[in-house]
Amino acid sequence: MILNVEQMVGEAKTQIREVDTETALRMIAEDAVVLDVREPSEYAAGSLPRAVNIPRGVLEFSVIDHPALTRREYPILVYCRSGGRSALATRTLQDMGCGQVASLAGGFEAWSAKALPVARDTES
Repeated sequence: MILNVEQMVGEAKTQIREVDTETALRMIAEDAVVLDVREPSEYAAGSLPRAVNIPRGVLEFSVIDHPALTRREYPILVYCRSGGRSALATRTLQDMGCGQVASLAGGFEAWSAKALPVARDTES
């Protein structure tokens, strides 16, 4: 059976933990690793506080060497623009041995809609 992207995301969401913005805020306050899987240009326009940017397209190749992700028992909060890429990334991280991984339901759009704190890339 061939799956389209929506089906793949839907399937991933049945196998991962999604959290709302309140839970995400709590995870950030408790020093979870915050992983932004959007493209660098999206990240530069604004991100969750303390986010590390590893685009979804290179996640599998980058996660093993990234200093923020070397301790796989640490909680990880993953997000993207709307929740699709982060669902797939969260499932991938689980497959790669990360135990406490959660995807932000609704992604950066949900975060921004609640006017929660946003970091800006000042090096652009």
